[in-house]
Amino acid sequence: MKNKNEKGFTLILSLVLLLVMSLMGGGLIVVSSSDHQSNNSSDEYQQTFYIAEHALLEAEKSLINKMMGPVQDDGTRNEDIRSIPTNVSDDLSLLDQTTPCYRSFRNLSRAEDFEVVEHNQDQSFFSVIEPIFATSPDFGTTNEIEDERSRMERFRYEYFSVNAGSSTYKSSGSSLKKTSGTIQRQGTAYRIYACGIMGDVSSPEIIIPLETIAIISH
Repeated sequence: MKNKNEKGFTLILSLVLLLVMSLMGGGLIVVSSSDHQSNNSSDEYQQTFYIAEHALLEAEKSLINKMMGPVQDDGTRNEDIRSIPTNVSDDLSLLDQTTPCYRSFRNLSRAEDFEVVEHNQDQSFFSVIEPIFATSPDFGTTNEIEDERSRMERFRYEYFSVNAGSSTYKSSGSSLKKTSGTIQRQGTAYRIYACGIMGDVSSPEIIIPLETIAIISH
């Protein structure tokens, strides 16, 4: 009877240990899966943030091109069509206040006559980096390239800018003159609003709004 009791106890102990190990294994799988999803989500937010920064740069480049003239094929600027970018409101298609990007900036006016210099929306970030896919043979296998292409095509950006009026700024540089130093110059200040967007622009999965002020010299 003693041997039978010992065998029965060993069986029960083995089952308990098996159950505990199964629960531990299941818990590790859940934790690992959660960490993987968290990492993916973090990467997507980081990528969307980078695209929002790219949108700010695109807005600044557009303002500079308007102020100094667009760059021509020979690398020079066409100064004949340069002008100081000003706010306009007569073109109703210029500003769409219904976009999630516009609504994400709580400090903006919701008045119908709110004026902006320009408003570019639903811009494809993939179109900016698409040449990389065509010119980089070491980017990956065909399937990897297609997967990355599909992933990057989900990212869009939007920006709009507002002429905030004249502004002075400090300009400095090196000189041999003892009397040279930092001086104030006159320029035009622009408030730039930009968004990085992942997913459908009308109902984005992730949206990162950024804003900055740029002063462009006359």
